[in-house]
Amino acid sequence: EAEVVAIADRLGAGVATALLGMAVVDQREPWVTGAIGLLGTRPSWDLMMNCDRLLIVGSNMPYSDFYPPEGQARAVQIDIDGTQMGLRFPTEVNLTGDAAPTLSALLELLGGHAPPAAWRAEIERGTAGWRRSQQELAAQSADPINPQRLFTALDHRLPADAMLAVDCGTATAWYARHVRVRPGMLASLSGTLLSMGGAMPYGIAAKFAHPDRPLIALLGDGAMQMNGVNELITVAKYWREWSDPRFVVLVLNNRDLSFVSWEQRSSEGMPKFDDAQVIPDVRYDQWAVNLGLDGTRVERPDEIDAVWDRALAADRPVVIDAVVDPAEIMLPPHFTLEQARNTVGAVLRGDSDWRGIIRRGIPSAITTLRPRGS
Repeated sequence: EAEVVAIADRLGAGVATALLGMAVVDQREPWVTGAIGLLGTRPSWDLMMNCDRLLIVGSNMPYSDFYPPEGQARAVQIDIDGTQMGLRFPTEVNLTGDAAPTLSALLELLGGHAPPAAWRAEIERGTAGWRRSQQELAAQSADPINPQRLFTALDHRLPADAMLAVDCGTATAWYARHVRVRPGMLASLSGTLLSMGGAMPYGIAAKFAHPDRPLIALLGDGAMQMNGVNELITVAKYWREWSDPRFVVLVLNNRDLSFVSWEQRSSEGMPKFDDAQVIPDVRYDQWAVNLGLDGTRVERPDEIDAVWDRALAADRPVVIDAVVDPAEIMLPPHFTLEQARNTVGAVLRGDSDWRGIIRRGIPSAITTLRPRGS
């Protein structure tokens, strides 16, 4: 982390992180734009679309649409594996080696010239405006709970040594946009393949590696039904062996494979296909209690803070079964006119959740897409 911060300061640069790299730098820094990619932030998109130099450090982020446009930026890559050089983005200089000593050697060659203050200031203004808009989004009402509010509440009370295991889906977006991973924390997810079902096994592996640290798993009900209910049996078997028994599982229970539902709407103009997308309403909290763990169901926004406080102070693993709004829209960082038309088309074609899309889509779009200086 220290080397990344030092070189960013020397260059007057902003730092965007792949989802797998969010624990590398302090996400509270004003020039750290957050995660990059479909589930990432608008400031990271703006950073890539407007930079003329790119330094790629230890990243194999595969989503080429989120790198700078071809011919816009000259690139240098640092990676311990020489076979990765230029694999995702054309590079002019490739430095094979461990990131920390390579960055330190590079710093010595950069000299002491003043960094471009205007570029750093532009990055910080855009990032600050985006963060304000995300706080506003999380505070907006939903039916029954705005899932984003669960993540902002968690962010304010994360233990300093927390480990985060995140699944793939809308939970990934809310994590990337609302949880500010700090130095000393660990965080991981399926950042290359974006495969569902990773949070629970990742979390169990993390607890076996670090039984003295609290673990928080963040996932949707689709992933919970895929393998999470089974993995809870493993947790129930081993948790007494952990010196810190805290293993908190947040399940976003919206009875919908919502990430895919939103992809179908925005990419294809297809209404939600209920036979494939709607899933049973399971009492995950009661399943945890049946296994000898703790569980609680959250159905009102005013319950969120107390539930997090209780779970993070518990003497055993806890499942938080949070009933959230399936219509909470996950706008990508570069929401296009075509995507907006497709979403409207899905509504006009009879999407079963059309009321919710209108109720949450309009305020979400206004808050997210308005100029961030306002």
